[in-house]
Amino acid sequence: MRVSKQSAVYVAMVGLLCVAGLMTSAHALPVEQAVLTFAPEVPPPIERRHPAKVVVHLETTEYVGELADGVEYTFWTFGDAVPGPFIRVRKGDFVEFNLHNRSDSTVPHNIDLHAVTGPGGGAEATLAAPGHSATFTFTAMNPGLYVYHCATPPVGMHVANGMYGLILVEPEEGMPRTDREYYVMQSEFYTGGMHGESGHQPFSQEKALDERPDYVVFNGRVGALTGDNALRASVGERVRLYVGNGGPNLVSSFHVIGEIFDKVWMEGGSRINRNVQTTLVPAGGSTIVEFDMQVPGTYILVDHSIFRAFNKGAIGMLEVDGEENRQVFGGRTGDSVYRPEPAKELKPDDENEDDSNSGQSTEMEEVSRLDLSASMGKGEQVYRMTCLPCHQPSGQGIPGVFPPLAQSDFMLENIDRAIAGVIHGQRGRTDQIMPPQNLNDEQIANVMTFVLNSWGHDEGKVRPRDVRDVRRSGKRVDDF
Repeated sequence: MRVSKQSAVYVAMVGLLCVAGLMTSAHALPVEQAVLTFAPEVPPPIERRHPAKVVVHLETTEYVGELADGVEYTFWTFGDAVPGPFIRVRKGDFVEFNLHNRSDSTVPHNIDLHAVTGPGGGAEATLAAPGHSATFTFTAMNPGLYVYHCATPPVGMHVANGMYGLILVEPEEGMPRTDREYYVMQSEFYTGGMHGESGHQPFSQEKALDERPDYVVFNGRVGALTGDNALRASVGERVRLYVGNGGPNLVSSFHVIGEIFDKVWMEGGSRINRNVQTTLVPAGGSTIVEFDMQVPGTYILVDHSIFRAFNKGAIGMLEVDGEENRQVFGGRTGDSVYRPEPAKELKPDDENEDDSNSGQSTEMEEVSRLDLSASMGKGEQVYRMTCLPCHQPSGQGIPGVFPPLAQSDFMLENIDRAIAGVIHGQRGRTDQIMPPQNLNDEQIANVMTFVLNSWGHDEGKVRPRDVRDVRRSGKRVDDF
C-alpha cells in the first residue's frame, strides 16, 4: 500500500527531532486508544503508515458462566470474556498498557504479552491486587501474532481458568487485505466432573497435571462457533483466521475440513508456507491462515487430534453462501450398489458379554425416573457435543453426505433399530458410514429422547433400560 506524502514527511520530521534530542520518540507520537474486539471479531486493519502511542485499557474479572449447555464453570478472564479481547497494533508503536483488576476479584492478576521484549513480558510490571491498577509501556518491535496470558502464580491455574488472548503486531506496510478476518482461540478445561456432567464444575488440579482435559474448545465454550454462532462468508471472498492456542497443555492440529490453506504464517511469525492442509499451533502459540471461498457449504473447523473435536468440543463452523461451482466441486455424481463376497459374521460370545455399563445400573434407574424435559436437556448436551457436526443444529443433515434426523422415517419407524445404529454403527442410505458411538446407555437414551421430541417430533421418551435391552440383544441395524 502506498504511503502518503504527508505521512512520509511526518515520520521524517519525527526522526530528525529525535536525533537532534529535541523530544523523545514517545512524546512525539500521536496518541490513540486501542480498538479492542471480542472473539470471533477482529479490530479493523491499521491504516496509518507511521508509529503512534497506543493506549490499552484491559480489566481482569472473575465470573461464573457456561462451559457447555448445562455445565457451569468459574472463569478468570481478561475483559470479561474467554478468550480476552483481540489487540491490534503496528510495528514501532509505543504501547501504554493499563491493567485493572476489578475489586470483586478473589486473587491478584497480571499479564504476560509474548509481543513484549522485557522481563516477564510485562508480568512483573502489571501485578495488580483486587481493586488496583498497574501501568507499563513497551515498544512493539517485532511483527507477528502473539499470545498474551496471566502469569500470576500458580500460572497454570490462571491460564486454565481462561486468562489468555491474542495481540497482533502488524508489519510496517500492513497486512494484505482480505474480505473476512476472524479470531479463533483454542484452549482446554479441566473439570471435577466428567465431560458433559451438568451443574457447576470446579477446576481439577489433578487432571491438569496429568494433561487430561474434559473439554477442548474454540473461543471459550462448547458450541461457540456452531449453529447461530458459526462464522460467515460468501463465495468469492478471501478469509483470514487469526488462530491462537491458550493451552495450557495441548498442541493443536488446526484444520478446516474442505479447505486448503493458501497461506500460513507459521507459528504467527513472518515465514509463510503455502498449500497447507493442517498446521500445528503450540500451546502459547499462534498461526495465521488464509484461503479463498470457491464453493458454498458448511466448512468444519477442528483440532485434527480428532477425538478432541467430536468428543470434547474443539469444533466450529464456517457457513459459506453463494453460487455452486461444479467445476471445483461436482458433488455426488454416482450411486451404485457394492456387494463384495460377504465375510463370515462373528457372533458375540455370551460368556464375554460387554458389561461395561453394568456398574451404572443405579445411575440408570435414577435417570429413568427423570421427566421428559430433564431427559431432553441432557440429550441436547450429548447432541451438541457428538451429533451436531454431521447432523447439523436443526437436524437437517448435509445433503448427500449426512442424513437428516428431523422427520426421519428411519428413526420413527423403529426406535430399537435406531438405537442399534447408535450402539453398533450403521451404513446410511447415502452409503455414508456412522461408526459406533462411545456413549453409555443413559447418554443414548437422552439423546434419542431429544431427537424424538425436537424439530416437529413428539414421540415420547427412551429409557436407559430400552437401550440396555437392545445392547444385550446383540441386534444390529440389519437384524430389524
